[in-house]
Amino acid sequence: MNGGETLDFEVRPNPAPVSAAERSALLANPGFGRIFTDHMVTIRYAEGKGWYDARVEARAPIPMDPATAVLHYAQEIFEGLKAYRAADGGVTLFRPDANAARFRQSAARMAMAPVPSQLFLDALSELIRVDRDWVPSDPEGSLYLRPFQYASEVFLGVKPSSEYLFLVIASPVGSYFKGGVKPVSVWVSRDYTRAAPGGTGAAKCGGNYAASLVAQAEAIEHGCDQVVFLDAVEQRYVDELGGMNVFFVFDDGTLLTPPLTGTILPGITRESVLRLAADQGLTVREELYSYEQWQADARSGRLREAFACGTAAVITPIGVVRDRSGEFTIGDGTAGKVTMDLRERLVGIQRGTAPDPHGWVHRVL
Repeated sequence: MNGGETLDFEVRPNPAPVSAAERSALLANPGFGRIFTDHMVTIRYAEGKGWYDARVEARAPIPMDPATAVLHYAQEIFEGLKAYRAADGGVTLFRPDANAARFRQSAARMAMAPVPSQLFLDALSELIRVDRDWVPSDPEGSLYLRPFQYASEVFLGVKPSSEYLFLVIASPVGSYFKGGVKPVSVWVSRDYTRAAPGGTGAAKCGGNYAASLVAQAEAIEHGCDQVVFLDAVEQRYVDELGGMNVFFVFDDGTLLTPPLTGTILPGITRESVLRLAADQGLTVREELYSYEQWQADARSGRLREAFACGTAAVITPIGVVRDRSGEFTIGDGTAGKVTMDLRERLVGIQRGTAPDPHGWVHRVL
């Protein structure tokens, strides 16, 4: 069924899979993004033909011509989500439909052929079914899934590609934190911006992350864990971290997060936090928030907590904020109650240990 919502997947088992004993040893301490499962999904697209040749096959290098379009014009997008081992041994996903929708939105911004949402979801499920034994049973572990798409046409010339390759790879991961959840320190970048109005800030494309690396390196040089970007127009308002959205918690119990103005990635964890906060009767404002106000509110005590959120680290408290003029501490520098309550509720839903009132959990196996 070429170009439709679904395709039949051809499964080509890896002829030399990792042994059960070696897999067990790898899963004992997987780290994050360092080891990978035996298989991957590949689906091709050609203009006039649509999506075709859907496969689950052995994970292997991708042959690529030196003139492949992505190498020269950066037409590339990706997603990130996790599969969890359920208490009964099955496997679930958290809000994969939201990832499918964002993937299509990213494709539209990058002038790429969109992957039908059902085909996106089928690709995830097919890979999980084949590599089910790679989903960690450790309660802190998960299988990180990386769907991505790139321009595969061989040509030189500034135009949208007429051919694409969509793939899904998987990596078993452990806890993002070593020794429990601890507040991170963040560096406020004054020299670099992540995205400007009209740019690609709302798309999940590799170029956004490449542009953040020099600022992230600067953060590390100054002893910080993450970088915070300010808006590109006035260099005044908080946008987001290098790879996470940000929330602020005030002494009156309200929360604030920067609005989605086109320069900020519409995080699925961010949207989930908004829903969970509303469930708890908390008021969340989506408003511009200046760095100067952040400093003033932290020093006056009006700001009690701040946290970042994203797929990899879920919800991460922020303890110290630093820039070239100095630093300040959020609250008493420890993880705050609102932050940790929201994190506990979200993780509980993701891992199936708490009720799922919004129907976010998708059963695969």
